[in-house]
Amino acid sequence: MTTDAPYKDPRLAVDERVGDLLARMSLDEKLAQLGAVEFPLLMTEHGFDADAALARVPFGIGEVTRIGATTGLEPVQTAELLNRIQRVLVERTRLGIPTMVHEESVAGYCARGATVFPQALALASAWDPALVQEVADRIRVQMFAVGARHALAPVLDVARDPRWGRLEETYGEDPVLAGALGSAYVRGMQTDDLTRGVLATGKHFLAHGLSEGGRNHAPVQVGPRELREIYAEPFAAAVRHAGLASVMSSYSCVDGLPGSGSREILTTLLRDELGFVGLVVADYFSVSLLMRYHRVAADRSEAAMKALAAGLDLELPALDCFGEPLREAVKAGRAPVEAVDRAVRRVLTAKMRLGLFESPYVDTGRVATVFTDPTNAALARRAATRAVVLVANDGLLPLTQTLSKVAVIGPAADDLRLLQGDYHYPAHLDASFEHNDVPEGFTLPSGTGAMRPGAYYTDHVTLLAALRAALPTEVELRYEKGCEIRGDDRSGIAAARAAAAAADVAIVAVGGRSGLGDLSTVGEARDAVDLRLTGLQEQLVEAVTSTGTPTVLVVMSGRAHVLTDLAPRVQALVVAWPLGEQGGNALADVLLGRAEPTGRLAVTLPRSVGQVPLYHSHRSGGSRSVFYDDYTDCPHTPLFAFGHGLGYTTFAYSDVAADGTDTLTPVSVGVTVSNTGGRDGEEVVQLYVTDLVASVARPEVMLIGFTRVSLPRGGSARVTFTVHPSRLAFYDEAMNFVVEPGRFLFSIGASSLDIRQQVEVELGGAVTAYLQRQVVPVATDISIKDMPVPA
Repeated sequence: MTTDAPYKDPRLAVDERVGDLLARMSLDEKLAQLGAVEFPLLMTEHGFDADAALARVPFGIGEVTRIGATTGLEPVQTAELLNRIQRVLVERTRLGIPTMVHEESVAGYCARGATVFPQALALASAWDPALVQEVADRIRVQMFAVGARHALAPVLDVARDPRWGRLEETYGEDPVLAGALGSAYVRGMQTDDLTRGVLATGKHFLAHGLSEGGRNHAPVQVGPRELREIYAEPFAAAVRHAGLASVMSSYSCVDGLPGSGSREILTTLLRDELGFVGLVVADYFSVSLLMRYHRVAADRSEAAMKALAAGLDLELPALDCFGEPLREAVKAGRAPVEAVDRAVRRVLTAKMRLGLFESPYVDTGRVATVFTDPTNAALARRAATRAVVLVANDGLLPLTQTLSKVAVIGPAADDLRLLQGDYHYPAHLDASFEHNDVPEGFTLPSGTGAMRPGAYYTDHVTLLAALRAALPTEVELRYEKGCEIRGDDRSGIAAARAAAAAADVAIVAVGGRSGLGDLSTVGEARDAVDLRLTGLQEQLVEAVTSTGTPTVLVVMSGRAHVLTDLAPRVQALVVAWPLGEQGGNALADVLLGRAEPTGRLAVTLPRSVGQVPLYHSHRSGGSRSVFYDDYTDCPHTPLFAFGHGLGYTTFAYSDVAADGTDTLTPVSVGVTVSNTGGRDGEEVVQLYVTDLVASVARPEVMLIGFTRVSLPRGGSARVTFTVHPSRLAFYDEAMNFVVEPGRFLFSIGASSLDIRQQVEVELGGAVTAYLQRQVVPVATDISIKDMPVPA
């Protein structure tokens, strides 16, 4: 092993160190850095053996796959094991190049003992970038503590088809909202100093959420303008505003171009247009899928060459195509070694920036404190509370009136598992420990003893448990499950109906089961054509509401369900995407009025699956049917619009004003927001724009800014949005990114369909060209206007 070399000198610039190291590497050592080893392959039946591990990776390895996400190890054990693996690579290979361990982290570090935060779509419903950054920072602290330095999150797919099972992993249907929240996640994960941070990975590039029929992996049909303005925009935002360090390719193909094998997607668009300079990693098995699925490569060697030429740097989860098949291609002169060097340089640069060469090991003595910190649960509870969306309420909520009997009903009321999304631990591992029917292509390890993954939960709080703890002891609380999420056993419905009939109020919790296994109803590879509630749940709701007892319906699911038939039957309707370990407390806080419901929908809820895709920003004329607007059997409008959500107080908007001159000068749009209700509250103020005449068809309305305003009853504030013209830019007929002079309608409101104030601005000047990688986000200023004097 080399002991004295410039690449080991932290005083030198990263580029200089990487160049020195690259010059010393053999082809085998280079290729080893371009892939990963699946963690179980480093183990023997007796546990970790350093000699056996070295034999598996004699030339080193780029990454090690998910230790936490595929075992039952406690965090301290994970850290100890990672140190042992790292020691083999650093101390026993020729060049001593440390590895990176990657883990899932879309809604918390996916590992035993880690905090289970709300799923991404739930976080999106909070419309709160600062909260997302705080959550990501806490995930970073836990991952950093065990030595995992590469996070396979955030999911930046714009999701406009609720049939797609992975909707719950995204930040919703809007590119600006997803970009703002994704950027916040990246800042929290990477920090401003990567030696303290974890690489964040934007995925899946590109348009993975626009698959045909909502089918996972299915082809995507979209034009270059829509591809850039909508589906690339969250990635562009995370690159320009947060320095996104890693991007994952997509399984899908876009207009025939596979995401892992297209230079047009991974280089021309991602690097040249959007300015990305980091590491591109393959989604699991996606390089070999160029051969097996897309059929654009004849064998693994050709698949490797195609992916490498496209701009993909690191194959996951194993050195399959980038191993011996690529080696043969290089030796035969069919693949240029310069392309290999380019990818290796990016991998080594990432490791240098993380400080792994100086600090490859973790302090195992700190691990327990990080994971048992009581502020972890407090943050999970606050995040879950802000994610709860009250979509309908006739005054039943909050439940502040005197109650003597409360019925809690439904399969989601007291099930820890149903608080989890598909990338939460242990929900993510359903396929490995619930049954033996593991889907083809999965490589989840079986293991023995502590290595074996299992149904290990942190301290989860269900809705039933939270209500029992929160309600006064004199309140009689009766629980009836009623039915299961799936199945045809309706024997419990009669008891549920009886419990409701005897109660002052019925709280019915229904929903879906997120995960990858075939017992799940939503999640990766769990797509659906029927968006109604599954099984007997609709019958359960109908039975309860037929009693006449005031009913709160709580829908807890990773899917955007069609609730058209159920919403009119209940007096209050709450939507909660998977809320994580503190979900029950969050729901109880909102239902009982201890917390204001401030969540807003990040996706449109349709009236019927036949409306899909239905979202708020269809291109001009696309939101309705000509001549009559409505379908013959359904209104064209959604059941609940993007951005919608109610609180326990009311807000008025007034005195809108705008100031704008030309296509080079920022536009100022201001409005006064006043709390006109009887409680303190918080409003999500949303700014939309319509380009009234443009050279190409533009969206009817586009979200361009938003902010939260907290006001006491009787209070008011002036909210001012500053809109840089680049935020109004689009791709014209010649595919130039421009702002055209003309009239723009700015709309401010409480949702995309609840617009309270509008003002038109005419911008003069010339057509002005910008670059998508230079878009300036809308800035917000809030100044208190009136504050009531305390009584």
